[in-house]
Amino acid sequence: MKALLVIDMQECTVGKNHAKPFKYEPDIISRVNSVIEQNEFVVYIRNLMKNNFINRLAPVKCFDGSPEAELAEGLKIVSENVFDKYAGNAFSNEELGAFLKKNGVREVELVGVDGGGCVALTAIGAANLGLKVTLNTAAIGTVFESKRKNYYKTLRELGAEFI
Repeated sequence: MKALLVIDMQECTVGKNHAKPFKYEPDIISRVNSVIEQNEFVVYIRNLMKNNFINRLAPVKCFDGSPEAELAEGLKIVSENVFDKYAGNAFSNEELGAFLKKNGVREVELVGVDGGGCVALTAIGAANLGLKVTLNTAAIGTVFESKRKNYYKTLRELGAEFI
């Protein structure tokens, strides 16, 4: 079974009032929605920050319960499968791996943001768990281009597919 992992498609990254460093293509939500429509088993991943003194000073804030942490307005929500993470690799939340295993998932397709960050790190995490990995590049936004190139090289070495 295959799962679509929708990474970090939140108000703080792709919403109308997204944080200034995140300058993704204006149609990223519609491109991700097109892929969601083609998949039966969809899992959403939210990137959160711990609400501590240092993070409250950060220029980008994405705390649990804040409007910025919510899945982006306009994103198709077709399941209640939502997992939170506090690190780039979504599999740092061990509940995600357990959930996929319980549901017989052996392959993941990834979309969302950022191709030079959390999408690539989650793909590497999935490959290291023995899952077949596909990155749907038409629905992956990237602002960290130089990191993306390095991560994609690693992913190719790990056997990931790019479509």
